[in-house]
Amino acid sequence: MNTRVTMADVAASAGVSTMSVSYTYNRPSRVSAATRDRVHEAAAALGYAGPNRTARSLRSGRHDSIGVVLGEKLTYAFEDPQARRFVSGIAEACLDADTALVMLPNLHRETDNARIRDAQVDGYVVWTTEIDDPLLDVLVETGRPTCIQGGPDHPGLNSIAIDDRAAADAVATAALHSRSRPAIVALRPDTRRESTIVRGADASDISMPVTRARLEGYRDACLQSGIEWSTVPTLFTTNNARPEGDRAAQVLLQDNAIDTLLVMSDELALGVLDAAATAGIDVPGRLAVTGWDDSPAAAEAGLTTVAQSLFDQGRSAARWVLGLSDSVDEAIWSVEERASTGRANDPQTKDTVI
Repeated sequence: MNTRVTMADVAASAGVSTMSVSYTYNRPSRVSAATRDRVHEAAAALGYAGPNRTARSLRSGRHDSIGVVLGEKLTYAFEDPQARRFVSGIAEACLDADTALVMLPNLHRETDNARIRDAQVDGYVVWTTEIDDPLLDVLVETGRPTCIQGGPDHPGLNSIAIDDRAAADAVATAALHSRSRPAIVALRPDTRRESTIVRGADASDISMPVTRARLEGYRDACLQSGIEWSTVPTLFTTNNARPEGDRAAQVLLQDNAIDTLLVMSDELALGVLDAAATAGIDVPGRLAVTGWDDSPAAAEAGLTTVAQSLFDQGRSAARWVLGLSDSVDEAIWSVEERASTGRANDPQTKDTVI
């Protein structure tokens, strides 16, 4: 039986990383002459002709375009404020490189992997996806530089993200000051888009790395505050939209047992504030609320939130993919404490920057 030789086989034979093999074929200036020689010798010995038919064409010419892979409908890039910021950052890098931008949906349909693999692009920036997404291996096999925002970490691919677990711990700690009955409004745990409520949710069961890390951070803060994790309900949403946050809050607040809602996005948190206002629930007197991303709307609403720049992350990821930078920038975050947790003017609280 004739087994196809892969890039990983060449890397193992040459004693280098899969990324080094990728660079040898597509960005040879990024690896040393000695590494290039080792890769080419191993490739010749194994009968390896190149990453794939599209990637081989890159050795003789560029497409002058970059692929943006979204695990959402294409409309999400225009409807969601944070997705817009992220794509805008990529577009800024494209201006610097006189490069086109190609939008590629990854909805886990049978045709998606082939479409993304065969796209006429020089590399990819990926909006976070599942840890076991088959597309990750497909992207490695293309031999094109790829950077994933928010992870997951995957051999042969680069990533850019803040420390979501530490940020979640910090913002939850701020919200839980003198409070003891939290609930969580979480981003969807996988691609099934089912809304569920789980008490004492196990982060290891979650395949979306951002959701997993934030849930771990919230759990850290609860345990540090003496709160039994098994009592904490987490509502997983079907989408990241303001009406979904409103719906989630109505479900979680119906028994009046919750005094804190830790929410994994500003859009969802703004929906929570809508539901609280409709129900006549005082924020922060009766209920503390936190968000994530620090959008202009969150600042206007007085929402305590985790601040990060998805514009900067998109720009840095794209610059690395396009060869304009040797590395991605370190992603930074801070906790912006405002009126929704009742401590905006507390002189003992300070932002955390990592």
